[in-house]
Amino acid sequence: MRFFATCPKGLEYLLRDELVALGAGDVHEALAGVHFGGVLETGYRACLWSRLASRVLMPLAEFDAADEQALYDGVQAIDWRQHLAVDGTLAVDASSQQSRLNHTRYLAQKVKDAVVDQFRARDGERPGVDLERPSIRLNLRLRKDRATLSLDLSGTPLHRRGYRVGQGEAPLKENLACAMLLRAGWPVIHAAGGALVDPMCGAGTLLIEGALMAAGVAPGLGRDIFGFLGWKGHDAESWTRLLDEARARADAGRRLLQPCFHGSDADPGVLAEAKRNAQSAGVIGFMRLTRQSIEHLQRPVEAASPGLLICNPPYGERIGQQQALMPTYRAIGERARMVFDGWRVAVITSDEALAHAIGLRARRIYTLYNGALECRFLVFDIGGDAAPKAVDRPLTPGAEAVANRIRKTARHLRKRLDREGVHAWRVYDADIPEYAAAVDVYRAVPEDDLSATPRDWLHIQEYAAPGDIPEAVARTRLSELVRGAGLALDVPRERVALKARYRAKGGGKYGRLDERGEFLVVEEGGLRFRVNLHDYLDTGLFLDHRPVRARLRELARGTRFLNLFSYTGAASVHAAAGAARTTTSVDLSSTYLDWAARNLALNGFAGHAHRLLQADCLEWLRHERGEYDLVFVDPPTFSNSKRADDFDVQREHVELLELCAQRLAFGGTIVFSNNYRRFRLDPSIHERFVVRDTGATTIPFDFTRNSRIHQCYELQPR
Repeated sequence: MRFFATCPKGLEYLLRDELVALGAGDVHEALAGVHFGGVLETGYRACLWSRLASRVLMPLAEFDAADEQALYDGVQAIDWRQHLAVDGTLAVDASSQQSRLNHTRYLAQKVKDAVVDQFRARDGERPGVDLERPSIRLNLRLRKDRATLSLDLSGTPLHRRGYRVGQGEAPLKENLACAMLLRAGWPVIHAAGGALVDPMCGAGTLLIEGALMAAGVAPGLGRDIFGFLGWKGHDAESWTRLLDEARARADAGRRLLQPCFHGSDADPGVLAEAKRNAQSAGVIGFMRLTRQSIEHLQRPVEAASPGLLICNPPYGERIGQQQALMPTYRAIGERARMVFDGWRVAVITSDEALAHAIGLRARRIYTLYNGALECRFLVFDIGGDAAPKAVDRPLTPGAEAVANRIRKTARHLRKRLDREGVHAWRVYDADIPEYAAAVDVYRAVPEDDLSATPRDWLHIQEYAAPGDIPEAVARTRLSELVRGAGLALDVPRERVALKARYRAKGGGKYGRLDERGEFLVVEEGGLRFRVNLHDYLDTGLFLDHRPVRARLRELARGTRFLNLFSYTGAASVHAAAGAARTTTSVDLSSTYLDWAARNLALNGFAGHAHRLLQADCLEWLRHERGEYDLVFVDPPTFSNSKRADDFDVQREHVELLELCAQRLAFGGTIVFSNNYRRFRLDPSIHERFVVRDTGATTIPFDFTRNSRIHQCYELQPR
């Protein structure tokens, strides 16, 4: 059976590892969730034992649903007698992305109608609707007009453990609390005899989850609602066995647990709630909860081994709160240095300025989401590398201007970047003429640690300064730009790749590039791509071609796809993801072809259906006899390779496109792109082809300041 466990963004890799440990098979992460397989008991086990999942869904059917009738028919095709009794109840949750049907309440209503109409037509009676405790809860996910209808095995969100009696003003969800504890290494610290301290414990969620984790108590053991309990396919025997095992483990774990959990808060009201919650969870006997401010925090006297200090302080989301909270964050860092030497400290916040106020150097920084709020989770080891940061020298006026401009642009684009899932984008492009460079952001993970939380890297490429600008002035301005960009985006210098120009005979040239062999993996459209920010002039992914690649993915279904001047094969990966029958990638560079092979494999595309050919594209076209339905040709502006004739896109494009047309199947399409800003399509092309100029529609929103970054056309032979 197949299952899908949902989770908050940022927890996918942790959840994947947890499900593997729980015995799931064929486990692979997706955006905000993890796919896995197993028998029905595997799904039950995930519901009972997952500390990170939000819901566990069991797909019942997948079908096209471009309109309401198709949706209704797809739901009716399921025999609902196998799942629901006629006197039972149901509820439906629905979501929609990039689909014509996008009113979620209407979608839920349509699914419900299809189910009850089937019962009414057959039995003369129909199930009822219960939004709180239905017999079954259905989940409809509609994406690009493709519907997945699932049974929600969890019933209600799994972070609701059942112990919470009260909560503070800003409650921390239990699965986020567990993610924080795991990222901070709490299981290892506890196994070594360490204590857990939360100096701003609020409702006690971190302490309670830490205690349940340490005792091996299944997080779902206190719940009385699961979505499968009223389902006709429920295997009661398996569920009872799982519960008995979990209760036995919980009893044994609590007997061995030590009172090593220490919480404090300045608010007596939330402290009382924490005590009630801990009592309800059955762990109050292992906790010491006291009223105390952060400024008076002390290390527990009985804590002989180094432990974990962890907290979720206020973030200062409302205007004017940031400055008021600065002393609190400074106090966290000061108390950690003074009395917690050798301990680990972990703090979550959404405010970068408040994070800096802690005054410690983080060993790891993770991106987590508290609801919809993007947060940084900082982990410090006190002593040694966690020494206070050196006081930064003040920014020069120029660096401050650059930083302000980048902050403004990032703030303006952030919602759209998140909404469209863009992880590599341009934040600055010589917006201040004196500071002439392009700054690109890559949210990426190291290639050798794909489970790591993505972090921001900067790729800064200097433009040639005018000839009348002294070299020293240009160098100073570049230094100011690098510093301003790093501070504006909170990216340390070691994660900034700089391509600086130098003056040489014949004009400006880029200095010697690095040879680090350091590859990162960045996501685009749900696909993964290798990038190298240091060793090559280009990174391996042309960011301005993001919409072009998305368009190729749309056109590729069922086609034989040809990618000329294929570079690192990103377009071939998108075509493969768009269900192209075959892909053929041609490039003169063996390095780029190897890179393309790795990109294809990274996304699960391999074998004879995906050919990689090393050749001069023009010469290869002159001799090739294959037929293709979709051709993408993105040549360089100029090329003078030793292994091929010199190439000039303005001079060669007529022959190039004619050769492409000879290899094109009837009804096929050529997508032709180039980055030569003064390029002009030869008039003869319009006589030979129906030409659609798509340049304006293929410029990404983060490149609109430079509308001539590339040219793009779709051509079909007349």
